[in-house]
Amino acid sequence: KVTLLTPQGRATKDQKQGCPQGSCSGLALWNLVGNEILNQVWPYNVYIQAFVDDFVLVIEADTNKSRVEDTQSTITQFRSWCSENELAISTEKTDYILFSKMHINKKGEKAIKMQQNLKRIAGGSWGISQIHRCTLYKTIIERMLAHGSSAWCLNPTFKMKRKLSSIQRPFLLHISGAYRTTPTAALQTTLGIPPLHMQLQFEARFTSIYRLRIPLPPNITDTQLQDLETKATCWSTHPSEHLKPNQISFEDREAYIAGKDVINIFTEGSKTENGVGAAFCVLTNDIWAYQWSAKLNDNNTVFQAELTALHEAVIYASHLPNHNTSKTHVDNRASIMASSNSKSTNETARKIFKILLTNPGIKVPRVKAHAGNIGNERADQLAKDTTQHGQPYSHTKLPKPHIKGLLRKSMLEEWQTSWKNGDTGRKIYNIIPSVSLRPTNWIREDVIFFSQHGPYPAYLKRFHLSDSDFCSCGGIGTALHYATECIYTVSWHIRKPAPNFEQED
Repeated sequence: KVTLLTPQGRATKDQKQGCPQGSCSGLALWNLVGNEILNQVWPYNVYIQAFVDDFVLVIEADTNKSRVEDTQSTITQFRSWCSENELAISTEKTDYILFSKMHINKKGEKAIKMQQNLKRIAGGSWGISQIHRCTLYKTIIERMLAHGSSAWCLNPTFKMKRKLSSIQRPFLLHISGAYRTTPTAALQTTLGIPPLHMQLQFEARFTSIYRLRIPLPPNITDTQLQDLETKATCWSTHPSEHLKPNQISFEDREAYIAGKDVINIFTEGSKTENGVGAAFCVLTNDIWAYQWSAKLNDNNTVFQAELTALHEAVIYASHLPNHNTSKTHVDNRASIMASSNSKSTNETARKIFKILLTNPGIKVPRVKAHAGNIGNERADQLAKDTTQHGQPYSHTKLPKPHIKGLLRKSMLEEWQTSWKNGDTGRKIYNIIPSVSLRPTNWIREDVIFFSQHGPYPAYLKRFHLSDSDFCSCGGIGTALHYATECIYTVSWHIRKPAPNFEQED
């Protein structure tokens, strides 16, 4: 029922159907109704979230039996709430996604079809280059396989690792052009492509801590959630509110404009091997009237330092007498663009925008960096000096690249341990003992040679294609033998590495 108080008295009307978007007050009324189901007590493995009049239920289970039982009880509880509020569930718009072994199998089948299509434009010795094949894998295949990885690959099982490795292997062979008998671990190290389960686990961990705000175990990272920078959404102010046209200027201006009532402020952010610093200095009537500087966290970015300096500068300018006109000169175009955008995702940029909105007398022109401008050079030197001896500034939180770097480092350490302790690909390990995300850029012939594959007696004997592994000269017919020792290939010999440069088995 809908009740409304009117001058003639209370008016009541029965409401049988409708939608939250149907009236101005519909959203508020729906929030009151929907809040009831959100506040109900749900099992520990059930998560519910509302998007206006749509609901998402996430159910986690260890076995198929418990999954069926928990799903049924959850749907029953939700259906009971709908019946009490006379709400109908739209079966046409209701769907589900099952993240399980079946999900991985379907993704694997889809990947095989994509790999067959890739063979049409690139063969073993023809078609697009290796770098283009690798780009297609990273941007298409890997992105498709990573769908929903935060839900199922945060702690992959041994079977999941083997399945993902079998999915990845055909693409590694196709990119490198190597023989089918080449070990997967060797191909991963050669191409600079981590094992698929490690890559997906890296992305699942990042999604968990950065987007879902779920802390990770201390052995992975000790970064606290409150120390991470958050991504702002929606408008910071009403869309009708915007800055004055003359407040922001992206054109290069002079270092300062002389004037009795004009106060020129120069901001700068700097990052050196000693740390990160932010500073601004104030020039009034050719006199340095004030300066501010602070040392940020060593993991902060230059962009954060630039925004911090600009934020402190506009705060200073907002406290100046009203009859003074201030110009805050900035040499970083990105920070000006972020600060003038009411929909910026950076919290510091939004604070700057609100200050500029309420103080139209503050102008923010752009000045060319390292062009001999006295104000810009002074602020730059002050910011660099601050990286060593500045006062700590704790208001700027850790950026997204920092947590990505920590998780990537953890992934590389795990990959390195697996590569060092593995029992396959030892011939490549003797050449490349350390893993890296940078490819070796070996051509197909290099991969075949260094992996000791090819039409050599030792290789043919190994796979039961020949009865002997001896060369005609009497030595063991390996690829390295023909390149360094065989008397029949002297004209093609290369120098063999000294024993002290060889890896120990």
